[in-house]
Amino acid sequence: MAKASWRNRSIGDAYDNSMAESFFHTLQLELLDEHYWTTRRQLAAAIFKWIEC
Repeated sequence: MAKASWRNRSIGDAYDNSMAESFFHTLQLELLDEHYWTTRRQLAAAIFKWIEC
């Protein structure tokens, strides 16, 4: 079996997760590092609001 390398992947490939990494990095910087929540429900609501706005 041949080993996969970055050279034989294309943009938008299932192995390219840069968009997800960028999303979670921005979420961390803009929301999670700036606030504190006492319940998971509050956190979930804040994340939902952050995504929708």
